[in-house]
Amino acid sequence: MADFIDEDLTGSRFERVDFTDAKFKAVDFSGVVMRSVDLINVDIYGDVENLRINDVDVGPFIEAELDKRYPLRAKMRPVEPVGFVEAWGIVERLWGETVERARALPPDLLNVSVGGEWTFIETLRHLVFATDSWISRAVLGDPAPWDPLGLPWDEAPDDIGLPRDRDALPSLEEVLALRRDRMSTVRRLIEGLTPASLDQETVPVEAPGWPPSRSFTSRRCLLIILNEEWEHRRYAERDLAILETTHT
Repeated sequence: MADFIDEDLTGSRFERVDFTDAKFKAVDFSGVVMRSVDLINVDIYGDVENLRINDVDVGPFIEAELDKRYPLRAKMRPVEPVGFVEAWGIVERLWGETVERARALPPDLLNVSVGGEWTFIETLRHLVFATDSWISRAVLGDPAPWDPLGLPWDEAPDDIGLPRDRDALPSLEEVLALRRDRMSTVRRLIEGLTPASLDQETVPVEAPGWPPSRSFTSRRCLLIILNEEWEHRRYAERDLAILETTHT
């Protein structure tokens, strides 16, 4: 048994290695080549592009299957301003349903991790951080918009001024107040979109933080937020189902 944390194994070679029951989190497998492998009973969550298994690119099949399972998922890839308005309305409605589902559980369960993943409260805190970063900073130009309760990804750098209080245990209502404020900010931005403003380059924010100090289009930032909202709700729904079983 061995732990590899914050290690650079670029170019490493593994032969006749047993990875049974191994856990990988926040790892980069770009360019990895695997031959003569047994990939059985494996769960993978992440970005999958140009993944060939037995010479078949499985990425398009995964995307098509996810769209089939979740018909509204394709709405999270809008092109025109009106599509962004529709997509955000879907996000607001679905998250409203998920929050009501969470309210039915004892409050302490909302701070319980399922399988080492973020708790429900931590998921909401991360979405506050994501909105502060990609909307308030990248699009609206605030160099340091983060609320202390915002939660960046676990491997975020320590030296760029991001909130770091992983031990905070705010109530659901505290975090929902932040969420309502941030979601209103996104709605105002989306409702003011025009075809020109959607693809206009922002002025880079000259201050340390996330995202990096460079220009982005509103389109790119909003698509990132839509993806964050969709995927984290999907994970939250998955974990709430397990917590409901535990509670009953």
